Amino acid sequence: MSDQAIEIAGLRKVYAASGKSPDKTALHDVDLDIPAGSIFGLLGPNGAGKSTLINILAGLVIKTAGRVRIWGFDQDVNPRQSRAAIGVMPQELNIDPFFTPAEALEVQAGLYGVPKAQRRTADILSLIGLSDKADAYARTLSGGMRRRLLLGKALVHHPQVLVLDEPTAGVDIELRQMLWANVRKLNDDGMTIILTTHYLEEAEAMCDEIAIIDHGRVVARDRMAGLLGTLDAKTLLIRTEASVTGITLPEGVRMEQRDGGLLALTYPRTRVPAGAVIAAVQDAGGVITDIASEEADLEDVFLSLTGGRG
Repeated sequence: MSDQAIEIAGLRKVYAASGKSPDKTALHDVDLDIPAGSIFGLLGPNGAGKSTLINILAGLVIKTAGRVRIWGFDQDVNPRQSRAAIGVMPQELNIDPFFTPAEALEVQAGLYGVPKAQRRTADILSLIGLSDKADAYARTLSGGMRRRLLLGKALVHHPQVLVLDEPTAGVDIELRQMLWANVRKLNDDGMTIILTTHYLEEAEAMCDEIAIIDHGRVVARDRMAGLLGTLDAKTLLIRTEASVTGITLPEGVRMEQRDGGLLALTYPRTRVPAGAVIAAVQDAGGVITDIASEEADLEDVFLSLTGGRG
């Protein structure tokens, strides 16, 4: 076992032409390693290739070319071991309504060949907060409870890697907090977590590293500080004693008037020094009473790298 939970090299997926539609390349020679023991964010706009990548990892989609290793097992050489090493919590609520949560976990464990003596149904029900619903039919569970049951099903075979595909989409704040408390506990116990989410503040708070996929290619991969450092733009928030007009701004500087008379001046920090921005306000007669800087966040990076596609 290497230091990488997932090793992807030259991964390519082409969906064959259908009718008048031409071949579609969903993944273009993707190279990506995911460190063992990390919480790794996989972000991208709709249609970027995230779902195809996840489904290949889960063994649900056959790749066109490339190599995938999961927990050291090559998918082509050891398909059974590689699939056993990963659990996937899907976005879709694919639960049999006539099974109880306890039955659903037992059946899932059986599908993975987990011996009865090694099954942890009661422990998993406790982890996901469904012990009191163990014998209730799944059709009677709320949407949030069903989503928790999906997490439980992904854990029945003791995977080393857990993929969470939009796990908190459409859930309330209380459930979101419970899910993330569970994720942190699993990660503290050594499990590698791969997260896809449209909630960028969630990725920013949870992930050790993030990769951004767009048009089937990895366009960025770094720790949060490194991703934020890719943005050249920085914003100064300047408050003056009275409103100021006629400010002559250096080239490349944008100004926005915010509530309370606050001036937000965004400038390219590699080409324009902060002092020049401040001097422009003062030269226009502005008496500055307060200055603060506004740092970029993950959303800024995401929009910059994907051309504003959400």
